Amino acid sequence: VIPSMRSLTAEEYVEAFKTFLDHSTEHQCMDEFNKEEMPNIVAGCHNSNCKVKSTSILLGGLLAAGEQDLKMIRILQAVHPGVLIDNEIVEPNPQHVAAYKELVNQAADLQNVSFIWHQLTSSEYEQQVKEKGVHKKFDFIHMIQMLYRVEDIPNTIKFFHSCLDHHGKLLIIILSDSSGWASLWKKYRHCLPSTDSGHYITSNGITDILKRLGVEYRVYEFPSGWDITECFIEGDPVGGRMMDFLTGTKNFLDTAPPGLRRRLQEALCQPECSSKKDGRIIFSNNLSMIVVES
Repeated sequence: VIPSMRSLTAEEYVEAFKTFLDHSTEHQCMDEFNKEEMPNIVAGCHNSNCKVKSTSILLGGLLAAGEQDLKMIRILQAVHPGVLIDNEIVEPNPQHVAAYKELVNQAADLQNVSFIWHQLTSSEYEQQVKEKGVHKKFDFIHMIQMLYRVEDIPNTIKFFHSCLDHHGKLLIIILSDSSGWASLWKKYRHCLPSTDSGHYITSNGITDILKRLGVEYRVYEFPSGWDITECFIEGDPVGGRMMDFLTGTKNFLDTAPPGLRRRLQEALCQPECSSKKDGRIIFSNNLSMIVVES
């Protein structure tokens, strides 16, 4: 009997995500954005007339256990030298929280930064804030690759936007509509496990919400690729984990009906999903960086 298809657990997702990061340019793409755009974005997080003494930032969902988060903190420090940074983290995954704490402990150069950890989902955090009745304001909030996992996307964006101080900025990083994911999800999301609590949302879905909220925003598009060649090598363990990440399904290649497996592998090779380079299959993982004004 073939076991039935099921979604990845949180631990299995972390493992599949690591395989994805090892073979994609996701982090290089974010580094590019950090270098080209972030200094100007965080420079505008305060009223330019006043001397900045301290800044509050909220990191909603750690990206791969905090590496990118620390990079953003360092950019803030470079743009606003000597400023006290009050960093709050909202992240439900205990492994990501532990890994970020470890990175922070190893970072000898992190002067003037305080950390508050909330091992919560964004909706749990929102509930906590509302119960306490103390609405803290932040100069910079990021939601990097996290909106796929929240229950109510419009409300979550609305809540975090309401947490911005004057001149504050909300950064949302999400898959672009030019990515292979957008094409794949349009055709195949109905075939994947319905138990997956994720939303198949891309940049246009987010900008539609922002338009309805009537807020100002700018979109920056950055190309990114993911080498998925191993997905097509029979029995390859790395390829198996990649297919699990692509579909949000545990052991997709062993549990999916053969017809679905074949159709999905064919779809991955189509030009709207990927391109060929030096005999390798590179899936389009393009990202949209959306900067929302307070």
